[in-house]
Amino acid sequence: MRSPFDFIKGRETFMRYMLLVYLEEGALNEEEREHCYVESAQLARDLSTSGKYVASGPLHPVSTATSLRVRNGKRLVTDGPFAETREQLGGYYIIDAKDLDEAMSIAERVPPAKVGTIEIRPVLEIEGLPSQP
Repeated sequence: MRSPFDFIKGRETFMRYMLLVYLEEGALNEEEREHCYVESAQLARDLSTSGKYVASGPLHPVSTATSLRVRNGKRLVTDGPFAETREQLGGYYIIDAKDLDEAMSIAERVPPAKVGTIEIRPVLEIEGLPSQP
Protein backbone atom coordinates (compact mmCIF):
# COMPACT_ATOMS: atom_id res chain seq x y z
CA MET A 1 0.00 0.00 0.00
CA ARG A 2 1.29 3.46 -0.92
CA SER A 3 1.86 6.01 1.79
CA PRO A 4 0.81 9.66 1.23
CA PHE A 5 4.51 10.40 0.73
CA ASP A 6 4.94 8.00 -2.21
CA PHE A 7 4.41 8.62 -5.89
CA ILE A 8 4.99 6.55 -8.99
CA LYS A 9 7.52 7.57 -11.61
CA GLY A 10 7.62 5.10 -14.46
CA ARG A 11 7.62 1.70 -12.78
CA GLU A 12 9.32 2.81 -9.57
CA THR A 13 7.87 4.27 -6.39
CA PHE A 14 9.64 7.35 -5.09
CA MET A 15 9.25 9.79 -2.29
CA ARG A 16 9.52 13.50 -2.87
CA TYR A 17 11.69 15.34 -0.38
CA MET A 18 12.34 18.99 0.27
CA LEU A 19 15.88 19.77 1.36
CA LEU A 20 15.78 23.03 3.30
CA VAL A 21 19.15 24.77 3.40
CA TYR A 22 19.86 26.67 6.62
CA LEU A 23 22.98 28.69 7.35
CA GLU A 24 24.09 31.89 8.99
CA GLU A 25 23.92 34.64 6.41
CA GLY A 26 27.51 35.69 7.12
CA ALA A 27 28.87 32.12 6.95
CA LEU A 28 30.21 32.64 3.42
CA ASN A 29 32.12 35.60 2.02
CA GLU A 30 31.22 36.83 -1.48
CA GLU A 31 33.80 34.63 -3.23
CA GLU A 32 32.70 31.55 -1.27
CA ARG A 33 29.05 32.36 -1.99
CA GLU A 34 29.68 32.60 -5.74
CA HIS A 35 31.57 29.29 -5.65
CA CYS A 36 28.67 27.76 -3.70
CA TYR A 37 26.24 28.89 -6.44
CA VAL A 38 28.40 27.21 -9.09
CA GLU A 39 28.61 23.97 -7.08
CA SER A 40 24.87 24.08 -6.33
CA ALA A 41 24.01 24.53 -10.00
CA GLN A 42 26.26 21.57 -10.87
CA LEU A 43 24.52 19.42 -8.25
CA ALA A 44 21.13 20.41 -9.72
CA ARG A 45 22.33 19.39 -13.21
CA ASP A 46 23.67 16.07 -11.86
CA LEU A 47 20.36 15.38 -10.11
CA SER A 48 18.45 16.29 -13.27
CA THR A 49 20.54 13.88 -15.33
CA SER A 50 19.77 11.08 -12.88
CA GLY A 51 16.03 11.90 -12.82
CA LYS A 52 16.06 13.02 -9.17
CA TYR A 53 15.74 16.81 -9.65
CA VAL A 54 12.40 18.59 -9.27
CA ALA A 55 13.34 22.19 -8.33
CA SER A 56 15.82 24.28 -6.36
CA GLY A 57 16.71 27.86 -5.64
CA PRO A 58 18.60 30.15 -3.32
CA LEU A 59 16.66 32.79 -1.40
CA HIS A 60 17.37 36.49 -1.00
CA PRO A 61 18.62 37.60 2.46
CA VAL A 62 16.17 37.55 5.38
CA SER A 63 16.21 41.35 5.36
CA THR A 64 14.02 41.09 2.23
CA ALA A 65 11.50 38.74 3.88
CA THR A 66 7.92 39.64 4.71
CA SER A 67 5.95 37.51 7.15
CA LEU A 68 2.16 37.35 7.02
CA ARG A 69 -0.33 35.96 9.51
CA VAL A 70 -4.11 36.13 9.54
CA ARG A 71 -5.69 36.48 12.97
CA ASN A 72 -9.38 37.07 13.55
CA GLY A 73 -9.79 37.72 9.83
CA LYS A 74 -7.12 40.44 9.77
CA ARG A 75 -3.86 40.32 7.90
CA LEU A 76 -0.81 41.03 10.06
CA VAL A 77 2.35 41.82 8.11
CA THR A 78 5.85 42.00 9.57
CA ASP A 79 9.06 42.89 7.77
CA GLY A 80 11.69 40.21 8.14
CA PRO A 81 11.47 36.56 9.11
CA PHE A 82 8.87 35.23 11.51
CA ALA A 83 11.36 33.65 13.91
CA GLU A 84 14.68 34.97 15.12
CA THR A 85 17.20 32.16 14.76
CA ARG A 86 20.94 31.76 14.40
CA GLU A 87 20.60 30.04 11.03
CA GLN A 88 18.21 31.26 8.36
CA LEU A 89 16.52 29.50 5.48
CA GLY A 90 18.82 30.21 2.56
CA GLY A 91 17.44 27.97 -0.17
CA TYR A 92 15.89 24.65 -1.05
CA TYR A 93 15.99 21.62 -3.29
CA ILE A 94 13.02 19.41 -4.11
CA ILE A 95 14.15 15.93 -5.08
CA ASP A 96 12.78 12.49 -5.85
CA ALA A 97 14.46 9.71 -3.88
CA LYS A 98 13.78 6.03 -3.27
CA ASP A 99 13.93 6.49 0.51
CA LEU A 100 15.32 8.62 3.32
CA ASP A 101 18.78 7.06 2.98
CA GLU A 102 19.02 8.18 -0.64
CA ALA A 103 17.68 11.63 0.30
CA MET A 104 20.39 11.92 2.97
CA SER A 105 23.05 10.89 0.45
CA ILE A 106 21.88 13.70 -1.83
CA ALA A 107 21.60 16.20 1.06
CA GLU A 108 25.21 15.66 2.10
CA ARG A 109 26.22 16.77 -1.42
CA VAL A 110 24.48 20.15 -1.02
CA PRO A 111 27.40 22.62 -0.77
CA PRO A 112 26.13 24.63 2.25
CA ALA A 113 25.96 21.39 4.28
CA LYS A 114 29.65 22.09 5.05
CA VAL A 115 28.79 25.29 6.95
CA GLY A 116 25.09 25.00 7.75
CA THR A 117 22.28 22.49 8.14
CA ILE A 118 20.18 20.63 5.59
CA GLU A 119 16.73 19.73 6.89
CA ILE A 120 15.21 16.80 4.99
CA ARG A 121 11.41 16.67 4.92
CA PRO A 122 9.13 14.36 2.94
CA VAL A 123 6.60 16.20 0.81
CA LEU A 124 3.03 15.10 1.38
CA GLU A 125 1.27 14.31 -1.89
CA ILE A 126 -2.41 15.19 -1.62
CA GLU A 127 -5.29 14.86 -4.03
CA GLY A 128 -6.53 17.90 -5.89
CA LEU A 129 -3.22 19.72 -6.42
CA PRO A 130 -2.31 20.68 -9.99
CA SER A 131 0.02 18.16 -11.60
CA GLN A 132 3.55 19.10 -12.56
CA PRO A 133 4.15 20.15 -16.17
